[in-house]
Amino acid sequence: MKIARPFAAAAAALVLAGCATVAPDTTPPKPPAAVWQAAFAHAGDAKVLADWWLRFDDPLLPALIADTQASSPTLAQALARLAEARAGLRSARAQAGPAVTGNALLQRASNAGTGLVATTQASVGADASWELDLFGGLGHRVDAARARTEGAALGWHDARVSLAAEVAQTYIDLRSCEALVAVYEQEAASQATSARLTGDKVRVGFEAPANGALADAAAAQTRDRLRAQAADCAQLIKALVLLTGQPEPTLRDRLAAARAQLPRPAEFGLPALPAAVLAQRPDIAAAERELIAAAADAGWADAQRYPRITIGGSIALGFLRIGGQTEDAVSWGFGPQLVLPLFDGGARNAQRDAALARVDGARATLDLKLRQAVCEVETALVRVDAATRREADATAAAQGFRAYFDAAESRWKIGAGSLIEMEDARRVALAAQAGLIGVQRERVAAWVALYRAAGGGWSVADALPLNTQNR
Repeated sequence: MKIARPFAAAAAALVLAGCATVAPDTTPPKPPAAVWQAAFAHAGDAKVLADWWLRFDDPLLPALIADTQASSPTLAQALARLAEARAGLRSARAQAGPAVTGNALLQRASNAGTGLVATTQASVGADASWELDLFGGLGHRVDAARARTEGAALGWHDARVSLAAEVAQTYIDLRSCEALVAVYEQEAASQATSARLTGDKVRVGFEAPANGALADAAAAQTRDRLRAQAADCAQLIKALVLLTGQPEPTLRDRLAAARAQLPRPAEFGLPALPAAVLAQRPDIAAAERELIAAAADAGWADAQRYPRITIGGSIALGFLRIGGQTEDAVSWGFGPQLVLPLFDGGARNAQRDAALARVDGARATLDLKLRQAVCEVETALVRVDAATRREADATAAAQGFRAYFDAAESRWKIGAGSLIEMEDARRVALAAQAGLIGVQRERVAAWVALYRAAGGGWSVADALPLNTQNR
């Protein structure tokens, strides 16, 4: 007893010392104070983002996005990661509870060297164990697994948002590409007529041969530009086939109805508070879960520095048969086991410190994501505002230069103007029309970027079907 008392006192001191476990700060950093300098679209009229694509005047766009969401390998990968995280959570919960294992033995043996007859031995039993979660280590493991499961669900939502934005951007690029093809087709037809008329004039001596060469060269240049643009459109269709999983002939048939028509979003805006926008970003919510998981890991690592008590027990029934004689036996045992981490060269402390460092890293990552989110939303707002303002001027420029070209072409046809003047007017008008299409594309693309930056309409309610709290 004189030896046991100091030992018990030391164990009690270690147990009491364990109450001072670390509690890492999981408070997420706040967004930068000086934010939201960009003007809100349409005076910040708050609208729900969930039906974002329905606000575009093109029913094919949301249909293509729905096709992509239903068959995307990217989303399948995200769901697989979610299933893996759920399994990890179930495993962590199971490890925090009691465990029971069964065993059975049937053996017949003999040893010729001893001269004994053959023996038959049989037994059946069960072992049980349950570690008491004295310092929260097992609970921390469950918390970490739960947070990472929630993060995986949020990652699935983030993948949906990114995929929808990618499909929309590719679709917009295709429609603007088709619009340019339509412009180049018209110009190619017009220049072919001009080249033919110029050739006729050259043959009768009304135009210099140099002007005939100029007309032919301008027509060839437009045909080259047309073929290059058509090739770009074909590549964009291939990209949509990859994203949507639709057969290319079927997709081309669906795209044909609205060829060269850019979708235009309705007039709608965002909530005026930065926090309301940032709360709709699943990537930020996932980063918060990773911070919580890292803090739970640190709690688990800290708990490993302190004693552990496991309550165990076993029971077994068996018999031993030797030379026709049978002996039955029943054995059992029950009691606690104390494990004291006396000396490990500082390994457990190092593991705890490394886990705390990962908490700091997760907090820094979340801080960076918050800053990036503010920057992305503000950048998208600037793009929307700039493109909206530019479109009126680009439209006026395209219309004015087209009118100038029409006048120059009319003068050339009656012999009052030169071919060089007409081709120069055509070049400027063509550039202005292409510029208008580019501004219109930029405006719609800015709305897509705003959708992505604002979180794509994700909300906590969306996560409920994937909630892992009770799974």
